[in-house]
Amino acid sequence: MTPWIFVHNPLERWLDDYPRIFDAWEEGGVRGIVVGRLWFVQEDGDGMPLWGDTLTPAFPADPKGYAALGINPPPDTPRNLEKERKLHALLDDAAGRGWKILIFDSRDGLRLLYQRGQGTVSGLPPEQDPVGAVEVAAGVQDIMGAFPQAHGVVLDQPGEHDYELELHRGTELFKLHGLQRHRFEMQGADVPRIERAIARLRRRFHELTPDLVRYHSPGGLLGALELFDLEEDGLYWLRVRRQTALDFMAAVRARIDELDCTLELGGIPRTAAFSGLTGQDFGQMARYFDLVFPKHYFWHRGNDGLYGTAARWVQQVGAWNPALTEADCFAVVKAWMGLELPGVETLADMELGFPEEFFERLVHDETRRALEAVGEEKAIPWVSTGRHPHGGEAMPARDLHGILTASRRAGARRFLFQPDPDLGASEWSVISGLCGTRWRQSPEGYWPGDSTRPDVFGAESP
Repeated sequence: MTPWIFVHNPLERWLDDYPRIFDAWEEGGVRGIVVGRLWFVQEDGDGMPLWGDTLTPAFPADPKGYAALGINPPPDTPRNLEKERKLHALLDDAAGRGWKILIFDSRDGLRLLYQRGQGTVSGLPPEQDPVGAVEVAAGVQDIMGAFPQAHGVVLDQPGEHDYELELHRGTELFKLHGLQRHRFEMQGADVPRIERAIARLRRRFHELTPDLVRYHSPGGLLGALELFDLEEDGLYWLRVRRQTALDFMAAVRARIDELDCTLELGGIPRTAAFSGLTGQDFGQMARYFDLVFPKHYFWHRGNDGLYGTAARWVQQVGAWNPALTEADCFAVVKAWMGLELPGVETLADMELGFPEEFFERLVHDETRRALEAVGEEKAIPWVSTGRHPHGGEAMPARDLHGILTASRRAGARRFLFQPDPDLGASEWSVISGLCGTRWRQSPEGYWPGDSTRPDVFGAESP
């Protein structure tokens, strides 16, 4: 497989030593980078990034492009011309190597940053831009004009709906918050009907009993319909979620195609096991995106990891229904999502890491599902091993090796690796060994930034 690397925030991490880093990456097989988000951070006296209100956009807005689309441009903000110069030099270097270059961002994201989460600031009435597609397209056009080195832009979680329980990250599957309500209203959906469906399902998830679970959960689709008392309103709600996500994708694609520039549009959905909940139908998504990056996020705890999400569901179902055993709760999760964790029978099993069959079966099958739905030319697993910025339990190099080899066996030709926030020595050894010339540490050579150099301890590398 061919690796790409995510050059992500803080961008300052990469701006000074990129020639040596890129030389090493190229030797290890890297042929592409994704860069972003497009802001710089100030640093304290110890060189640590200061977040919050200290973010500075990495390029100036072009008001003409926004005016051409009839929307308001982002407000003027401070600039750091020296960091901008270095970022362009980094991109020029990557372009000179013939690498694929994509930007992880849209001007929409930056504009929301400026407004501190106040929502759309395009100036267009909702009926003219119901899902914010014009604003996204304006941001994409702005980026492509500012960074001619780039081949395209990647949008994170396009159209995604909530899939966690009990307000994890401030959202919950069985509660209708303001943004979702707005999306459904713009869709023309029957919101009172959706509210009835959600209330009924939430009530049912509080009323599960051992006899219901043990009788219905092994019964496939028809058994699950009975277990969750899923009737017409509930099915309507699930269809609306899917259609709302697809309408966002279609609207963005249509606006992108109207731009006076050629670009590749990428999208990053959750892994296939969660696509039924997020509304991100991979097969339909491929119609609107040139590249699809399924999130190969498998860590425990933190945000977005498959193990962590499954464990939270099991714990919450158990808290709502104290009579259920852990085995019952795992059966509920399997009936609802189709998700079965190899080698896991209890929550305690999940504390022991990932058995080999997890990679051989689940990672392989998740990869294969994406490839079958999207196509091998478009599907690129987005691989991360926890830590920053998701706060998950760190997955060791052995697990990274398991993810990559299972993905390759399933047919993946490329993957993108997201450092956390930088590569570790063992991680880079695994990637380079599988994809290029295996890295060998030396005192003078490249050293992955997330591992401590031996000379820090007064010893030389062998």
